Amino acid sequence: MRRHRFGRLGTVSALSLGGGGLGMLWGQTTVEECVATVHASIAAGITLLDMAPRYGDGLAERIIGEAFAGRLPEGVRVSSKCNLGDAPPDAVEGMLRASIEASLARMRIGRLDLFFLHSNIVPDRAFIARRPAVAERLTPYATFADAVRPALERLAAEGLIGAWGLTGIGEPGTLIRVLGERPAPASVQCIANLLDSAGSLTFFDGPARPREIIAAARASDVAVMGIRAAQAGALTAALDRPLPADHPEARDYARAAGFRRLAAELGADPAVLAHRYALGLDIDTLVLGVKNRAELAACVAAAEAGALDPALMARIEASVGLAAHPPRA
Repeated sequence: MRRHRFGRLGTVSALSLGGGGLGMLWGQTTVEECVATVHASIAAGITLLDMAPRYGDGLAERIIGEAFAGRLPEGVRVSSKCNLGDAPPDAVEGMLRASIEASLARMRIGRLDLFFLHSNIVPDRAFIARRPAVAERLTPYATFADAVRPALERLAAEGLIGAWGLTGIGEPGTLIRVLGERPAPASVQCIANLLDSAGSLTFFDGPARPREIIAAARASDVAVMGIRAAQAGALTAALDRPLPADHPEARDYARAAGFRRLAAELGADPAVLAHRYALGLDIDTLVLGVKNRAELAACVAAAEAGALDPALMARIEASVGLAAHPPRA
């Protein structure tokens, strides 16, 4: 599998294995199949496993522990995350440390190579007050600047984590601001899909602006991990779970009807085509949400097929009414 430069963190495989599918967020599977999928991902050349406690209430991390019994293959790195919400500043470091230690225990390892703030950084508490239904997913900028970032730096200096990063799907202006500050995160996870959509994870008004966030990361030498290539199923042949028509993923699925018609014209699986499109964006690695070996094999085949022709990229963008973007340099 191709490897890319990963900001200040060396190199990384073009694909990373995410924990959403292993945590059964994207449909049912079995623990045995998930363990086999983890092993198959390593055999395919994947070098980064991206987990989080929220993926199945720790299930995805326990699967990593089951797969390797605490002995990660050489060259394989593991990340995890912590959602803080609007935590009191004086409680932040303890919460981060407790989350790390719990993740390490589930995965049976002694150190995280990357640790992400999973909650969205937002401008202030007034922003949170207007969104009480998702308040637990939002961290105000002042708390991040005064407590979270310094604590993450201390945890990295201590060696409990190798480096820290951000889940970059929060309020775009605040994210771009943080990426321009120092110390900058080592990595950011950015939306990388045809629709430029975070779907049901959009906790702000206006567009998600993922390509601007990626550009801001590039300007600060921050490694970019692309996420949600298939937009939680909206860019696949059929949604794998029942959703009401007004659900964000159902709306995105309807918006992608032209994309599915184009995929049919090309004789391509829409999910594979969506992953090939995402791999053509300016990212270092694409995080997969697969839940079984068949889905993994399709994504690996997409990566091995290489970049799409710029003309086809433009046709794909036009199929959903997206303005054409210049090809990746």
